[in-house]
Amino acid sequence: MQITLDNPASAPQPANSYYSQVARVELPGGGVLLYVSGQVADGPDLATQSRGVFEALGALLEAHGATLADVINIRTYLTDIDGIGEYGAVRREFLTGTAPTSMTFEVSRLFEPDALVEVEVVAAIP
Repeated sequence: MQITLDNPASAPQPANSYYSQVARVELPGGGVLLYVSGQVADGPDLATQSRGVFEALGALLEAHGATLADVINIRTYLTDIDGIGEYGAVRREFLTGTAPTSMTFEVSRLFEPDALVEVEVVAAIP
């Protein structure tokens, strides 16, 4: 098994911290797992931020030959769980196939003071 940590130049760069955006795990016998760090986005409301988050996730996956259709697990952190319907509507715009496994949490705040949502994913590609 080979593990590569990456910050693709074609995708958003880490903000306010030092970390890798993607961990690429090459599996014995073929196949790849991509672990993508939590993403936040700017915007005046939850829907705008959610769209920005999924666009960033898509760019990070694309840099490694994957798409949002390859997502098998998603973890969402909302600062107000009452926004889950609004977030879910945006999520369904981007994740249109079989729904991945999922966890959603309400948190008191995120590392970016104005962030309302943060999402991390795991994707599997052949």
